[in-house]
Amino acid sequence: MTGMLLHALTIALAVTGALFFLAGTLGLLRLPDFYSRVHAATKCDTVGAGAILLALAIHVAPHPEALKILVLLLLVLLSSPTSGHALARAAHHTGLEPWRRPGERAR
Repeated sequence: MTGMLLHALTIALAVTGALFFLAGTLGLLRLPDFYSRVHAATKCDTVGAGAILLALAIHVAPHPEALKILVLLLLVLLSSPTSGHALARAAHHTGLEPWRRPGERAR
């Protein structure tokens, strides 16, 4: 019974990760400006890859490869938001203005 639950959890995490990647891809295609796109990319990368890597770690759990996958998960959880923040900060410092609706003034 436990094997079936772990298998179901693995499938649920993998599907969740794939859905986050799909949503992030749609965000990259549909959102209007750089800042929104960076947000979509970092969310999809962090949560999507995190869920898929966690599913893989659960799937190979008794083997030493699970520890390697968890280290990769930690690396993704630390590097993706950090790189997204660095990109947005660099864009802000170069003077890139966020998108506004036509006629909307800056605050």
